[in-house]
Amino acid sequence: IARVRSQQQYGYLLAYRQEMDMPVAAAGFRMGQSLSWGRYLYVDDLVTLPTHRSRGHGAALLSWLESFAVKHNCEQLHLGSGFQRKDAHRFYEREGFKSVAYHFHKVLVP
Repeated sequence: IARVRSQQQYGYLLAYRQEMDMPVAAAGFRMGQSLSWGRYLYVDDLVTLPTHRSRGHGAALLSWLESFAVKHNCEQLHLGSGFQRKDAHRFYEREGFKSVAYHFHKVLVP
């Protein structure tokens, strides 16, 4: 919760889906702007409880995020996914996403 609260100071937002008054899927996202992407919405987190997968929650969240992005004048919708997440990649491709880049990171030690 502390990490979410900290991220909210920088524009991080949460959307979720529920069944029987219980959250079963959530998306954490933020909007930004860059030279290469223009105004964009970036999905930092997209999770569904394992017991609730393949019920349309992820697709519904992505559809909602796309509408939200368009409403807020975003030109693109982006997300990242680890190489090992093959099932997630197939899902994203079914939802119209294209794999267009590698993402690199480096852990910094103070």
